[in-house]
Amino acid sequence: MAYATTEDIEIRIGRELTEEEAGICSASLDDAALIIDSYNSEADADIKKTVSCRMVIRTLDTTSDIPLGASQGSMTGLGYSQSWTIGSGGGAGELYLSKLEKKLLGAGNAIGSYSPVQELAGSSS
Repeated sequence: MAYATTEDIEIRIGRELTEEEAGICSASLDDAALIIDSYNSEADADIKKTVSCRMVIRTLDTTSDIPLGASQGSMTGLGYSQSWTIGSGGGAGELYLSKLEKKLLGAGNAIGSYSPVQELAGSSS
């Protein structure tokens, strides 16, 4: 179940999607919903919609010359050189959550700890 529509994406990018882009967008919105739910399925509907749109717009912004997953690339002309760096998340054409989007979903930089010793000590009282 997607949290945004292709029309929401078109409004945000200020143009109509091509038929090919609309197909990619629709499938990507479904995938984005799964990723969002893995972080916080209880998040506000408006936040889920905003995050979905941001994630999908990033995938539509990539050019087809860059391999899926590449985070850096290089091309030269007549010297026939080409190199790509494949990163671990956040590469070209991939759906990912930015730091801001994680914060919006309530999965920010919270640091915590759990001590089973404390729990055992508390249960014996």
